[in-house]
Amino acid sequence: MAEARRLFSAHGYAKVSLAEVAEASGVTKGALYHHFSGKPHLFRAVLEDVHADVADRVAGAAAPGDAWDQLLAGCRTFLAASTEPGIQQIMLIDAPSVLGWGAWREIDAATSMQHLEDILSVLMDEGVIQRQPLAPLVHLLSGAMNEAALWLARSDDLQQDLEDTMAALSGLLGALRVAGESRGAPAGD
Repeated sequence: MAEARRLFSAHGYAKVSLAEVAEASGVTKGALYHHFSGKPHLFRAVLEDVHADVADRVAGAAAPGDAWDQLLAGCRTFLAASTEPGIQQIMLIDAPSVLGWGAWREIDAATSMQHLEDILSVLMDEGVIQRQPLAPLVHLLSGAMNEAALWLARSDDLQQDLEDTMAALSGLLGALRVAGESRGAPAGD
């Protein structure tokens, strides 16, 4: 798995063969086929590992405390992690075309989108943001962040563009807050 992830990250799915993965791993192709029925199956396992890695980072960044701060920290961590070249190549560029949109969304829904749904639900329960249909909100915000991650990955000034993206995202998220909520969404969060 580690060698497959390294190769897919560096070269993209189309330019990596199972023979290369087997050789880099020090195993035979037969041993590889014992665990994976083919290259798409191996790629899916790698993608699930990448999603789990990003989800762990998001969960780690959203340490216990204020749910609003957890949301902002989680969003920032997701954007930063998903713009790393290897993660971006596997998760955002190759995965939708290799596995199909439905399979990609299923994996995304079980990790990144689930974290987003959980924290938005908490914020609604706490009265920080107005209660509204949760599924469309999660899909809208997830789609916006995935698109932002793709844009950021091609940035000439990643740090500044990440700050600008977080300022814009903080403004969008701040618009969800219930009127009269004492804390706004500072642009630098």
